[in-house]
Amino acid sequence: MKNIETLKDTYRYLIGGYYGVREMDEYNLKEYVLKDILDYIDSYFQQYPIPDFDYKKEFSKVEEELSLVTKLQDALLVLPKVNAPMELIFLVKQKIKKCKDDKQ
Repeated sequence: MKNIETLKDTYRYLIGGYYGVREMDEYNLKEYVLKDILDYIDSYFQQYPIPDFDYKKEFSKVEEELSLVTKLQDALLVLPKVNAPMELIFLVKQKIKKCKDDKQ
């Protein structure tokens, strides 16, 4: 059995990855990838449930608290798990670089 805090961290990065992909307006097929990510998250939640853990609340919490760069970095962890196209992975990397360049 996995440690509960480790599971919560995993849920958070999966959710963060979902929101990172959602920000990728330059990718026309993102809706299909978002569905794959949600299916993956649902499957993970079913496989590793946590008692008294509000998954829906965690979605809104992650959306509000994580920066765009963190969400995009989480997306880089999630995309290979759902066999996302390399094109999208490259676009995410470009967007991370652009965000970091804009901050300088």
